[in-house]
Amino acid sequence: MLGFNRWQLFKGLVLAVGAMGIVSLALTYFIPAPPSKVAMATAFKGSSFEYYGRQYQQIFARYNIELELRETAGAVENLKLLLDPKSGVQIGLVVGGVSDGKHAPGLLSLGTIYNNPYWLFYSSSEPFDRLSQLKGKRIAAGPIGSGTRSAAEQILGKAGVNSENAAFLPFAGSAAVEALNDGKVDAVWIFGAPDAVAVHSLLHNPNVGIMSFPTAEAFTIIFPELVRLVLPRGVINIDRDIPPADVPLIGSTAKVLVRSDLHPEIVQLLLQTMVEEHGARAVFQRSGEFPNGTTANIPLLRPPSTFTKMALRSCKGTCLCGYPSMCRGRSQFC
Repeated sequence: MLGFNRWQLFKGLVLAVGAMGIVSLALTYFIPAPPSKVAMATAFKGSSFEYYGRQYQQIFARYNIELELRETAGAVENLKLLLDPKSGVQIGLVVGGVSDGKHAPGLLSLGTIYNNPYWLFYSSSEPFDRLSQLKGKRIAAGPIGSGTRSAAEQILGKAGVNSENAAFLPFAGSAAVEALNDGKVDAVWIFGAPDAVAVHSLLHNPNVGIMSFPTAEAFTIIFPELVRLVLPRGVINIDRDIPPADVPLIGSTAKVLVRSDLHPEIVQLLLQTMVEEHGARAVFQRSGEFPNGTTANIPLLRPPSTFTKMALRSCKGTCLCGYPSMCRGRSQFC
């Protein structure tokens, strides 16, 4: 029979079974099963980070992974939690310029997910067109130590507005909206996407104005991590003509950081989530512009190893996750 006897066939079968056993053990012990629960640091209620955290949570739930959302003061606290191995947080949303690889060892970036504007909303019959008009005003600028407060101190400080001639109050998100509506503050400095609860509420409030930044380009030169953005006329409500004219703004980029020990299959699910949530056309981005690998200071996570890519051949069907062990017993990934 083609030169093979029973003994040779038996030995070949034993070797094949043994090889399969070794590969199975390797996949089991060197690529352990992904955790069923992962913690992600977002921000305060009403913020864009909190909004997107809930969106991510829904997508993760499709794959039977529980995404625990940690409410925080914002990007600065998120970075601290990621750096603390005892916090349990392995994913965090941050803004550009918060830190770098030197001061954040053990963290990796999955890239930039969207442009986020800094908004200055005010309740006044007198239009605000200069930052210097904020002198003597009460400004909801976020809690001390938050990325929102840090940006307010730096950007407003360039116009001479500081804690000596204005009151920086710790209201943020939905609490800042309530404070402005109740007359506890004169202006709100807030960071967030138009869909975020707090920003959405202020954009649709006829008694609230939006301050434009005609010198936005100059700010991007002074602070390289900033970007110039434009809120187009009528984009919020085309029937009510909100806003009534193009509004130049300044903003920053939002990024996803992870601990380097995050399970690779969770990383891949996170990347898939980022594409689904941020890939479409939006107010401040073109279709397909985000997510992208443009990231400064924090090292970008490398793609899966050659061994992992080769191992995909053992997965039946099209594997969306990019990692073989996710395919085993989890048909929803393939």
